[in-house]
Amino acid sequence: MKTIGLKTTTRVGPLLAFAPLASRATSEIQLTKTRGLDVLNSPSLNMGTAFSNSERVALGLTGLLPPEVSTLAQQVQGAYMQFERLPDALSKNIYLTALHDRNEVLFYNLFSEHLREMIPIVNDVTVGLAMKQYHHECRRPRGVYLSIHQIDQMEAALHNLGLGPNDVDLVLATDAENIMGVGDWGIGGVNPKRVIPVTLDAGTNEASLLNDAMYIGNRHKRIRGKQYDDFIQAYVQTVSHLFPRALLQWEDFEPDNARKILAKYRETACTFNDDLQGTGAITLAAIISAVRVCGTPLRHQRVVIFGAGTAGISVANQLRDAMVCEGLSKADACRRIWCVDRQGLLRSGGTTPLRGYQMPYARAEEETNHWKRDPHDDSISLAEVMTRVVPTILIGASAVPGSFTKAMVREMGGQMERPIIFVLSSPASRAEAIPSDLINWTDGRALIATGSPFAPVTFKGVTYVIAQLSNAILYPGLGLGAIVSKASRISDGMFRAAANAVSSLVAVRMPGASLLPQIDDLRSASATVAVAVAEQAEAEGFAGVAFDDIVEQVQGAMWQPEYQPIEAI
Repeated sequence: MKTIGLKTTTRVGPLLAFAPLASRATSEIQLTKTRGLDVLNSPSLNMGTAFSNSERVALGLTGLLPPEVSTLAQQVQGAYMQFERLPDALSKNIYLTALHDRNEVLFYNLFSEHLREMIPIVNDVTVGLAMKQYHHECRRPRGVYLSIHQIDQMEAALHNLGLGPNDVDLVLATDAENIMGVGDWGIGGVNPKRVIPVTLDAGTNEASLLNDAMYIGNRHKRIRGKQYDDFIQAYVQTVSHLFPRALLQWEDFEPDNARKILAKYRETACTFNDDLQGTGAITLAAIISAVRVCGTPLRHQRVVIFGAGTAGISVANQLRDAMVCEGLSKADACRRIWCVDRQGLLRSGGTTPLRGYQMPYARAEEETNHWKRDPHDDSISLAEVMTRVVPTILIGASAVPGSFTKAMVREMGGQMERPIIFVLSSPASRAEAIPSDLINWTDGRALIATGSPFAPVTFKGVTYVIAQLSNAILYPGLGLGAIVSKASRISDGMFRAAANAVSSLVAVRMPGASLLPQIDDLRSASATVAVAVAEQAEAEGFAGVAFDDIVEQVQGAMWQPEYQPIEAI
């Protein structure tokens, strides 16, 4: 994720692989004037040894392929064997990137069959390592590079993709300042696996890049202020003009910039920021599941969040808004959430300055007058907050390993039947606690979700399946719902609808049940989320189409990674 190591968003592109809407209404036969090696060099046309004999003749492929005609299933089996033989995660990441650059259908089919195994390869630390080496390797260019010094060339750059206004569903942009676990990584930050991935190059503050002779981005410090704002505005206006139906997604921006951009454009464009909204929404989905087990409404819960950065406050905001929907005022909802950073409890009169987005959760000084404080810096520790609040929900977003101690958890578990404890930090080595300890310390009563994958835990004859808080379970369906409904906006209500849809897919009252669907069920989960989001868009007046059969329309919009016949013209 970001520098706090929380993010579980997958970077291989939309896992449902949305096809452009215009192509869905046309024949399944692909028509092409391309011939010979150009066919094999096109990842969208290339079928490798799966081309039929008649297609080989018509497309000028005779002699360019071995004579054996393979099925897609045989190719997937062979590709997986190659994947398994590779020695480490970085090698596997590079292999999957190369496969997608060579044959998109084969890549997506392979990936969809091995989601649980391959998502970590294209995510988190592995993709961070890949980004660090990006400008030292020769890889197939994908997407669009836009420089802050060439705003007048922005429209021409996007035109060079050869795509029309109805050919684009999703445009993902990053300025790569806050790459997961890496921080500022200049123009190596975009993983070219989106419908249109866009790099917005405003410079870099990373000294190792500025001094690297191989670095190919703008070799100067990041540009801030009005010039940067004008750059972003030009990007939004240009993309919205060229691709008026496209969903605009933002990834890996510095938190303050991310908030400013989202606040400026979310009311005038169909846009969302996965870092600011996705993490909170998938956490809300798991909380909804946990509350269903407890039977106590969310508005009555007491929530302590350890880690008050981008992810932690994103979670707090989603929980606050959900409490407001249950009848609380915004101020009362904020008072049911205690946010603790590494410098202690957020307080309006504390010695550590707070960021603007943290201020709604700052506790008044009179509330904590008699709480124990650190004599050196006047801070109030997590342990003190736990003792005073006795939370019903404890969420870790701090990347401080082991910070949820046995004493804390046992005290919490002694006050309630089903304590809700989520540890969002990843990788697993940064988790605030590990699931097996939490289950043991609470005698199997804790309701747990994690940011990293953990194996099931067996305790006293019950096997507990640990829910992983992966944004990938939620945001492909969110995007698909927005695309199918031709939504003009992505509202907070659409995020809540997505969270409720995800929660509805699990039978949480079964002993040891996961609070979230497993990643293997991603396709069905995404379809369910898409329907809920499209319905919410229609209910709020944001949908641009009327629905005859919304379930059928969502299913019809989901691209299948299968070869289609190719006809030479």
